[in-house]
Amino acid sequence: MVRGQSNNAGHSRAAFSARDDGILAPKWSPVQSNIAKLAPEWKRILRPIDNKPLEDAMSRRYSRNIWAMVRQGPGTRFEAQRPIRGERNFMSIRSQTLLAAGAVAGVLAIAPASAQDAVKVGLILPMTGGQASTGKQIDNAVKLYMQQNGDTVAGKKIEIILKDDAAVPDNTKRLAQELIVNDKVNFIAGFGVTPAALAAAPLATQAKIPEVVMAAGTSIITERSPYIVRTSFTLAQSSTIIADWAAKNGIKKVATLTSDYAPGNDALTFFKQNFTAGGGEIVEEVKVPLANPDFAPFLQRMKDSKPDAVFVFVPAGQGGNFMKQYAERGLDKSGIKVIGPGDVMDDDLLNGMGDAALGTVTAHLYSAAHPSAANKEFVAAYKKAFGTRPGFMAVSGYDGIRLIYEALKKTGGKTDGDALIEAMKGMKWESPRGPISIDPETRDIVQNIYIRKVEKVDGELYNVEFATFEAVKDSGKTKK
Repeated sequence: MVRGQSNNAGHSRAAFSARDDGILAPKWSPVQSNIAKLAPEWKRILRPIDNKPLEDAMSRRYSRNIWAMVRQGPGTRFEAQRPIRGERNFMSIRSQTLLAAGAVAGVLAIAPASAQDAVKVGLILPMTGGQASTGKQIDNAVKLYMQQNGDTVAGKKIEIILKDDAAVPDNTKRLAQELIVNDKVNFIAGFGVTPAALAAAPLATQAKIPEVVMAAGTSIITERSPYIVRTSFTLAQSSTIIADWAAKNGIKKVATLTSDYAPGNDALTFFKQNFTAGGGEIVEEVKVPLANPDFAPFLQRMKDSKPDAVFVFVPAGQGGNFMKQYAERGLDKSGIKVIGPGDVMDDDLLNGMGDAALGTVTAHLYSAAHPSAANKEFVAAYKKAFGTRPGFMAVSGYDGIRLIYEALKKTGGKTDGDALIEAMKGMKWESPRGPISIDPETRDIVQNIYIRKVEKVDGELYNVEFATFEAVKDSGKTKK
């Protein structure tokens, strides 16, 4: 597996390019450019002699032999040359050049096959900033899947090119453009937040390559491009189910706290819709900023409204800070329960939340405590590799890279975007989270949603599942 960034430096003038020493040298031909990319040694040899480009310093008879060797490969027969007076130093460089050209010619002979057999996946994730835990979970899961299943599928080598967008959509768009135009990726994937996924959508459409969303959860995402497929979740899937559960389990009054961006709006809309339909009342609504929120003043408002429960949606990575301030404000001692979609109780951070999290009930797609054999194997392998338990973002990334592998198997390694999307539609398998499939109509995930309660198991906090809703589609689309 190759993980890195490519060097895409180009030339700024039509016929000439400026070297570091300020001299204008003839712009490299395609053959020269290929050599420079494939053999770093060649860059060392292509340097000025007496302040002239190599091509000018060499007589035509020498350059003719070198370029014949490069084009024809090892074993090229070329003319014997008689040294010219005063050319002793140049002859040394000429010998080095001929040796390098032979090596490069060998590389050129095999390079087209290697390049043709590579499938590039541009993985755009927030590796820094407030959503860094999301990026790290997904990156870890992709690494784990490839360690377990190899880095070759359908005869093609899989190359992961990881880019950090810090969950800033302008960064996402720029990085997606670079990956598509310069790195010639066959997939773009990841996308820690909805604005990032939406920023890349038009580029996926224009380039006709699949965009595999492994995190962002707003319903509209898959509607923004016919090339988007999702392996994570939608907020509608979990918010409607926790609303129905709350209305049926003695919770009459709820205050809501949601992050002020598209997924938070989805969570609030679908929760209110079902909770009020079941006879519940919303007594307070608070929206907090997505970036670096201070929950304390909002939590005081929630406490003053005297609800039975607080419905909370904050993105993965912010739940620990929320629960810390929830406890500091004494809401855990006042009998006010926390309910919501499972983002707030992400397994990745749950153990650090302390006993204030005990009793929290959420609806979600995954728990590290899910009792299936596939999940036990996944959790053990993840813990061994990375020293921590996986959360729902990890399983979404794990299933995302699996979807890419399975689509390539189905197309026989062909990377035509339309064929790959068709291959993904309707695909189904047993994930560590349970049975999942890709809805052929919406290209969105269909999965079980579990009601879970935070409990201590062997001295650690876990989301322990106690009810299952099977094969849940995104109600944000099915009700349209």
